[in-house]
Amino acid sequence: MTKLGLRIDIDTFRGTRYGVPNLCRLLAEQDVTASFFFSVGPDNMGRHLRRLIRPAFLRKMLRSKASSLYGWDILLKGTFWPGPIIGEKLSHIIRETSAAGHEIGLHAWDHHAWQCYIDTMERKAVRDTLSQGVNLMTRILGHQPSCSAAPAWKCNDIVLEEKTNFPFDYNSDCRGKSIFYPVVRGEHPANSVNPVILSQPQIPVTLPTYDEVIGHNGISDQNYNDCLLSLFKPGRLNVLTVHAEVEGIARLRMFGQFLRMTKSRRISIVPLGTLLADCPEISRSAIVPKEFPGREGWLACQKEVQGER
Repeated sequence: MTKLGLRIDIDTFRGTRYGVPNLCRLLAEQDVTASFFFSVGPDNMGRHLRRLIRPAFLRKMLRSKASSLYGWDILLKGTFWPGPIIGEKLSHIIRETSAAGHEIGLHAWDHHAWQCYIDTMERKAVRDTLSQGVNLMTRILGHQPSCSAAPAWKCNDIVLEEKTNFPFDYNSDCRGKSIFYPVVRGEHPANSVNPVILSQPQIPVTLPTYDEVIGHNGISDQNYNDCLLSLFKPGRLNVLTVHAEVEGIARLRMFGQFLRMTKSRRISIVPLGTLLADCPEISRSAIVPKEFPGREGWLACQKEVQGER
């Protein structure tokens, strides 16, 4: 049976308040568990509107019909008033998701700040924002989160190294095709005589997200699920990211249909940690920034190290 690792990213207050309970109910109906990655700090996502001056971001907003997809409360959050601390206001939802048997991980402290400034963040700033997120999640859950996933797949060597200071079983910080141990500084030999292989494995996302493909090449809500299922590779790593703000609210019915379609095709949906437990051999790869179809700017992507397969 083909396995699909289901990663659910929660970026905003609205996604946590409405999308997460919706998804939990839907998954319970199908007797499915998944990996939920929560943003727990201030919701400042409305500040992304400043990026409308960038043609690529504006085209994406128009193609995905962002105002109807996300809602104006998300698009304006943190612009005219301070964004609420999600984990403080909605801690009960995070606890309830954990109690339902789902795998719980850290997505971000401040999703907007990470996405916009990770390029220039110094090591201490990376460490501090990770600590803020882990500390609040620990207070909410009563234990530390077992995994993490970088916002918007923005990750670099400093992030990878700083994450080893936390007891994550794995991280999901990039796009790729296989589970691997990250090799840091391997792409920058001038910075280190020998590259370092880190002990926390990466479980990359292998499938495109809704906003990356919708409106391209004739893909619409009517054929999106069929398109997505056509990309599955039996016997290979299959990992999908859905968003609480999209599949959990505006496209909830469509996602419910997707779950029923996977069941009829004997595709087993599991948390990402299950994929790690079932992985017989873990290779080594570097993580490098690359432009990615349907996205503005760069994403962290898996790159095989010479001599590895």
